[in-house]
Amino acid sequence: MRVRMQGVTLIELVIVIVIVGILASIAIPTYSEYVLRTHRVEGKSALLKLAAAQEQYYLQNNTYATATKLTTAPPAGLGIPATTENGWYTIAIADGANAAGYSATATAAGSQTRDSKCTSFTINQLGQKTATKSGGGDATDDCWLKK
Repeated sequence: MRVRMQGVTLIELVIVIVIVGILASIAIPTYSEYVLRTHRVEGKSALLKLAAAQEQYYLQNNTYATATKLTTAPPAGLGIPATTENGWYTIAIADGANAAGYSATATAAGSQTRDSKCTSFTINQLGQKTATKSGGGDATDDCWLKK
């Protein structure tokens, strides 16, 4: 009578490790891209909040708030922090804001700078939204319109 050995052979173990490695090489980059995309929402929502604050400021002062009034508490300013809640984007109002208009930008910061597809978002007094990628090219359709 023969006795059968129970257990896992080295070949079986190597096959399992190779399969897990292949799955990880597919899953990790996909997950990283997903995380970067979800962080974009923070930058866009901060700009939309800033746009609403600018309109309220305009109604009260008949001019848009300048860059120096971004973080100043209302009614003298907008009361918007210079960075988003989790620090993924920095918020700024371009020089030249006045009664005629403004332009505000959210620029990737920290680990979000790895997002080469949507480096910055911009909105102005007309509600026009633009986005740029790391090379400076236009990425508005991919960044503002896609979820």
